[in-house]
Amino acid sequence: MAGRFVRASKYRHVFGQGAKKEQSYDNLRISKNAWDTNLIKANPEYLSVNWEASGGGAFAVIPLNEKGRVPEQIPLFRGHTAAVLDTDWSPFNDSLISSASDDGKVFIWKVPEGFSLYSDAEEPNDVTPVAKLSGHLRKVGHVLFNPAAENVLASSSGDYTVKLWDVEAGAAKLTLKHKDIVQSLSWSADGSQLVTTSRDKKLRVWDVRQEAPAIEVQGHPGAKSSRAVWLGEHDRIATTGFSRMSDRQLALWDARKPGEPIGGFTILDSISGVCMPFWDEGTQCLYLAGKGDGNIRYYEYENDKFEYLSEYKSGEPQRGIAFMPKRGINLHENEVLRGFKTVNDSYIQPISFIVPRRAEMFQSDIYPPTTGLNAGATAQEWFGGKTALPPKISLESVYEGDGPKEVPAEYKPPQAAEPIRSPSPTKTEAPKPVEAPVPSPVTRGPPPSMSDNKASLAAGASKFADKDEESEDETSSFEEVPKPVERPSAMAARQEETTRGPTLKQEPEPSKPTPAPTPAPAASAPAPAASTPTSSSTPTPAPTASGAAAGLKDFLADIKNTVQQQSETLQRQNQIMSDQSDQIALLLKKVGTLETKISSQGGDREKDERIRELELELEEARS
Repeated sequence: MAGRFVRASKYRHVFGQGAKKEQSYDNLRISKNAWDTNLIKANPEYLSVNWEASGGGAFAVIPLNEKGRVPEQIPLFRGHTAAVLDTDWSPFNDSLISSASDDGKVFIWKVPEGFSLYSDAEEPNDVTPVAKLSGHLRKVGHVLFNPAAENVLASSSGDYTVKLWDVEAGAAKLTLKHKDIVQSLSWSADGSQLVTTSRDKKLRVWDVRQEAPAIEVQGHPGAKSSRAVWLGEHDRIATTGFSRMSDRQLALWDARKPGEPIGGFTILDSISGVCMPFWDEGTQCLYLAGKGDGNIRYYEYENDKFEYLSEYKSGEPQRGIAFMPKRGINLHENEVLRGFKTVNDSYIQPISFIVPRRAEMFQSDIYPPTTGLNAGATAQEWFGGKTALPPKISLESVYEGDGPKEVPAEYKPPQAAEPIRSPSPTKTEAPKPVEAPVPSPVTRGPPPSMSDNKASLAAGASKFADKDEESEDETSSFEEVPKPVERPSAMAARQEETTRGPTLKQEPEPSKPTPAPTPAPAASAPAPAASTPTSSSTPTPAPTASGAAAGLKDFLADIKNTVQQQSETLQRQNQIMSDQSDQIALLLKKVGTLETKISSQGGDREKDERIRELELELEEARS
């Protein structure tokens, strides 16, 4: 049987591993606000969480090394007069964070030095903002720092604008006007362009310093929210959204050419939750996390296509999720990415994505250079027109315990990965695959003649005719004929095909003049081998009916194990469906409550804004 073609990839076997409860962050009060954001953000030092707080909005900052159950009272970052909707960490300062709120303000915060959730004080001291950015007329739903320029911040608002702030000056320098509420935004790698999705179903690519969209095309046709993410240093954008039939979709766009997505819209599934996309530049992989389900599927980007790799599955759904920058992962455990997901609005679980390798050295082929803590331009330079990628650091220096070392932009990691892919004790065996076919013809001897073929066929006929006694010669002449049947398992059969492959290519000519044509190459190869001196000098006993029965018994055992595994999988899926049915019932109840609130609102103009907000909450609840 011909082998199945498998695409070569270093990340084909990447798997997700969730942390145990004691290694998570428990006893949290995660915000239940219905605005469509990721709720949490992470960097190598801290984790920010939109907090369910009374008396105005607040968010919490959790040091990553303080795992387990957090105290009942912790220091919060207070200052907003309404709920905090989004936060974002500065890519070049692990202690600087911005926040967006329902009060229409954007605040900048500085995490105090030595910050901890644990203190001896009876009541912890809350943190106040270091800067307040005012300019939006409605609620601010998203904030996102520029990935290449320091202290440049983008914020989107319900007033249909995206403002670009100079954090150092405390003022908005540029404004991007939309026609409806912005649902997501993402920067290009050099920070010169911005992609946004809007409730008017349009996808826009902005030349931000010109305050004009370079591209404006029709996005996903569905009515629900869509997301966009820029694929790092590529001129490509990935979007997730919904079809008119509410199927979840994935699309790839060329950032320079307007029109249809590359390859059209790809249907993922029929789940109603928003799909949150995240791009990992180091592995060139796209991660899709569903809001309302517990699965995270990931794809490898190659040749303008997303090749499906695998999926992290969990029975615990997430409302929010965040991924840590590359410089914070565990290089000694072959971890290529680390995510954090919310569970039941009460705790946050870390998830490590690991390449399964057995190695005790730095894996240079899976850890290319990544962005460090130095920006490519200052805020003043960026607003003045400068565009530059931030310098990258070598992760090998971090692996060795030294400080991060910057590398040139054109740096390529060494490709000395032979001992990693093949963990054999010697390195000299790797360049010898061409010598494998050489020993096979030597053991076979010279090619048999026509008379030898006739003799072997005659011996085979006599063997089948006389079942009571078998001579030693007859046994040797048919020693290899039933080998494809006599196999302990399907895996052993594939290994036998691999080992016998080169010899079949060596002897096609002697099999042609035989009187009876055989249906498969495996049947024609053993006949000439029967008359060679090597096979006759070392005879093996012919397989009997008991041997065939044993092989059949093992084959049936394999089938039984497969059926048992499928039954267990179906039971788990039934449990998940039961849990989701309970959640749907709760959501339907919430939908009914919201519809009652909307219908109770009058036609006064003063209540139009409240009705619009309730409609947004209703749409989120339905999704």
